[in-house]
Amino acid sequence: MVRPELDGKKVWLYGWAHEIRDLGSLFFIVLRSWDGICQVTFSRSTLEKVYLEALDSLTRESVVRVWGTVRVAPQSRLGVEVKGEGIEIVARAVEKLPYDVTGKVSASMTTRLNYRVLDLRKPVNTSIFLIADTVFEAIREFLRVQGFIEVRTPKIIATATEGGAALFKVDYFGKSAYLAQSPQLYKEELVTVFERVFEIAPYFRAEASHTRRHVSEFTSVDIEAAFMNYEDVMRVLEEMVAYVIKRVVEDRRRELELLGVSLRPPKTPFKRITYDQALKDLEELGHHKSWGGDLETPDLRHLAKKYTGFYFITHFPTAIKPFYIQPDSMNPQVSESFDLMYQWLELASGGTRISDPALLRRRLEEQGLNPESFKHHVEVYSYGMPFHAGWGLGFERLLMVITRLTNIREVILYPRDRFRLTP
Repeated sequence: MVRPELDGKKVWLYGWAHEIRDLGSLFFIVLRSWDGICQVTFSRSTLEKVYLEALDSLTRESVVRVWGTVRVAPQSRLGVEVKGEGIEIVARAVEKLPYDVTGKVSASMTTRLNYRVLDLRKPVNTSIFLIADTVFEAIREFLRVQGFIEVRTPKIIATATEGGAALFKVDYFGKSAYLAQSPQLYKEELVTVFERVFEIAPYFRAEASHTRRHVSEFTSVDIEAAFMNYEDVMRVLEEMVAYVIKRVVEDRRRELELLGVSLRPPKTPFKRITYDQALKDLEELGHHKSWGGDLETPDLRHLAKKYTGFYFITHFPTAIKPFYIQPDSMNPQVSESFDLMYQWLELASGGTRISDPALLRRRLEEQGLNPESFKHHVEVYSYGMPFHAGWGLGFERLLMVITRLTNIREVILYPRDRFRLTP
């Protein structure tokens, strides 16, 4: 907010009164804005009456305008302060706030979310979303350099994209419609137009899960690329993650320090293990897992004892993957699929997509889905569908990894889960 190189300069500042200390002859305000804090020191003996009255009536979190001269202050923990010459209260906050923005009084997650706007004002929490802003920017930069264009797909849909039941139903002018849980079918269709597309958007899942990593509304980063297979898009994903973290390290050092996070860009390529290898590893770790089942949280926690950092699990059984995932040509029992993991946390899922319409119809039927419900999508495959691949990355989960936070609600401005619809 105020830097030592401004020593001796006159400044006018707007911000929030983060902390207030009245020591009689001296009055201190810790002024906060989105990009930091600074200390403003007032000497009562030099102030006009109108400014003294403003100080005496000041409450924490009031919006103020102050002016004065910047002074290097070695005794201050910030190394610089403003010698205040005047103050104006722009918007007064109530005297008794329902939540302590300074963080001196701890609060439960429920209380934090009930008073979310105050919680977000805490510098450590503001830092999370300044980092998020850099992550958004870096993702877009990287993908555009790789030839992807950004698209927007519908969020109100007529049928399930993934064929699942965890959908929010809405009344669409008297018709049944649903909130989208994925852009999958649309992004596949769009590769026949633009070849490489990406989308960063909110999606919705009506799952009953109430864990530290599940919410009902989340942000997904999705790509789809023509003339690529699963190995190609895995390389795009790992290089993007490495680039994003590099940008955060370069551009958000202060925010990482506030969070107490020491971060280094990961080296690529990330380690790759097959589903079969994962089962062997689990057996060696004393944890039996039968072939054919999905890897669940207890399984992944055991794997994390061996695999730290980022790694891929590939070639899952075809039967447990969505209908649009391409079976392996040499062994159709397994698929050209992958999950990106960080320790035990799944961050992304993707693979080569089916491009043959007959195989697509068969896979729909094998998964108990009616091809007629997907007729608009299946028709596109008769218009010239290239081989293609893609993935979907959970933005908030990546942000959890970067910030080292363990509850996904902390990295969402206003989280929505099965128990929370406000604020």
